[in-house]
Amino acid sequence: MIQSKEEYLHYIAEDLRHYQLKKYTLSTYIKNPILRFQRRLRKIEYLRNCKGSSFILKVYCGVLNGLNIRLGIRLGFSIPINTFGPGLCLPHYGTIVITSKASIGKNCRIHPGVSVGTYHGAPLIGDNVYIGPGAKIFGGVKLGDNISIGANSVVTKSFENGVSIAGVPAKIISHKSTLELGMFPEGFLEV
Repeated sequence: MIQSKEEYLHYIAEDLRHYQLKKYTLSTYIKNPILRFQRRLRKIEYLRNCKGSSFILKVYCGVLNGLNIRLGIRLGFSIPINTFGPGLCLPHYGTIVITSKASIGKNCRIHPGVSVGTYHGAPLIGDNVYIGPGAKIFGGVKLGDNISIGANSVVTKSFENGVSIAGVPAKIISHKSTLELGMFPEGFLEV
């Protein structure tokens, strides 16, 4: 959740980095409606969380929110504010439905056809998570960091850090090694 202007700028920079962009240009604005949606989503989060509640600000947020809802419908997104950490990447447009009660950490890559919903609780998803096309995540599940969720999986129970899961219902199909996670033992890289 964005709590200051510095955090807002950090979120924007991380989001751009995950699209392999250094800055947001007019060309990017015109050619990439997904990034336009996402940037406007971050702006609404910042304004609602940090800027108070003056009448003009409420009207401005309302206009931005209306524009984003309209763009979201065109893209197939139903993504509420304050659910994703920095580094969100939506590589393709298509149906993505996220409940407002979910909490998803930083560096999440999420593909079309994904639903994250409530059923006796809302999902709590960690950092560095890949969610494949068509995956469904429901209930009060807790997913750790560095998890990959396979295409068309149905996740209804919690999983620990550093695993790949897939299937209906989802099961662990592999454990990620320390090399895949970017964690090297002391002195491993020394020559």
